[in-house]
Amino acid sequence: MKNTNDISACIRSMLENYFHDLEGEMPNDIYDMVIKSVERPMLEVTLRQAGGNQTLAAGMLGINRNTLRKKISEHRLL
Repeated sequence: MKNTNDISACIRSMLENYFHDLEGEMPNDIYDMVIKSVERPMLEVTLRQAGGNQTLAAGMLGINRNTLRKKISEHRLL
């Protein structure tokens, strides 16, 4: 099982690269950018692991099934 610190380290590294690549320009909407970048693949992989079963996927994610359905719709995963 992967350590969640590996995910944090990956995100930290990517953000450091992002700021470096800005070359001093002021960033905007970093929070939304990161959440959108992480949320879609997390949903895709979890749904695949759950065999498309939204109830099971919601349980794996620790969220309500209706919240999962909303996120699926937001990300146009269906």
